[in-house]
Amino acid sequence: MAKGLESLSAKEYPGRIIIIGRDITGKKEVVIYAITGRSASSQARKMEIKDDAIWVKPTDEETLKKGNKDLLVYPAILLADGIAVSNGKQTTDIITSLGQSQNPAEVLELALSEWDYEPDAPIFTPRISGCILPQKKAALSIIKRATDGSSIRNIFEIPLKAGRGKMISTYEGVDKDPVPAFAGEPIDVKIKEKKADDMAEAVYDALAPASGKNDYRVSVVCVFSGNIDLNEYEIYIINKHERTGK
Repeated sequence: MAKGLESLSAKEYPGRIIIIGRDITGKKEVVIYAITGRSASSQARKMEIKDDAIWVKPTDEETLKKGNKDLLVYPAILLADGIAVSNGKQTTDIITSLGQSQNPAEVLELALSEWDYEPDAPIFTPRISGCILPQKKAALSIIKRATDGSSIRNIFEIPLKAGRGKMISTYEGVDKDPVPAFAGEPIDVKIKEKKADDMAEAVYDALAPASGKNDYRVSVVCVFSGNIDLNEYEIYIINKHERTGK
């Protein structure tokens, strides 16, 4: 496991994960999205590139039908005059809001104003989102359920520093029911790698289960920006279902 991802490896079941930061050279912005899942429908997914998007898609339509397709199939990352990332269909609203402000926190506030936590009782999965603007500014957001059923909205501006990143996840990391939501500030992580494939592999390895535990890994994608203004990106995807025997 790459040094710096210890906080991720300590999470037995983090759900979905977003990491935003900058590579060790300080020249490239980094966005990582990872999926872990416990149910058969959550496991029956993969990520794939289509045009300027990384989509979460089914590996098995019949198994997927047992879950909520609206919550399981969505554009995880969109690339157009910046980067938008989320664990749901709100990604589309984020990318269309990028031009409305040069403040990434304001972009997320505008884009997510009509969104709440996911309607998957009794878990009520938080919606996690993030963006990087062409001005190389970034922010993360989490929307989760309060005890009275209302939505708690937190937005965090993320400083982009060489070799540094910030991470949020949908769940705290404890494998129990109902699974507790992520709490507190985004977590510091070190980004030691210079290439998208190496960083994706480091995250995938960090999510490996401890001995005797279930392997909840589903997919990891890492995006390194070449030139956001020119929509140049390096992308690497790892899908568990394509790695049988590993």
